Amino acid sequence: MYLEIDFSSDEAIYQQLCNQIILGIATSQFSDGEVLPSVRQLADDIGINMHTVNKAYTVLKQEGFVRMDRRKGAVISVDSDKKHAIETIRKSMIPLIAEAICRNLTRKDVGEIVNGLYDEYEEYEKKAQNGELPSRYPDEKDNRAHA
Repeated sequence: MYLEIDFSSDEAIYQQLCNQIILGIATSQFSDGEVLPSVRQLADDIGINMHTVNKAYTVLKQEGFVRMDRRKGAVISVDSDKKHAIETIRKSMIPLIAEAICRNLTRKDVGEIVNGLYDEYEEYEKKAQNGELPSRYPDEKDNRAHA
């Protein structure tokens, strides 16, 4: 498992963990049914508090990316309810679209950003499948810990 945490980032560590695991699912580094490391193991590997990992796993469970198994722990299990996914993503995008409007970005500008990000994910997935992970994805700083 390859995760990068930037300790100098303003983003909370648990949120970085969530984002990295979601990225791993999106790029096929993690597959449905794959068992994630135990809370204790991942915390030790990265050098963070166990409660931080536990919070990340709890958020991922609430968002439908993992399920908790009594014997195995956290297991990748993506909720494929498209209607729920659309509602969740739409809700997350509301402040981003508002910011885009405030900054005078057009619908076309935002569309180009979205299309560009999809292209980056597709390229990242190809590299991940070939074992050629880039050193970082996208715009991450160099103050990272790896698991």
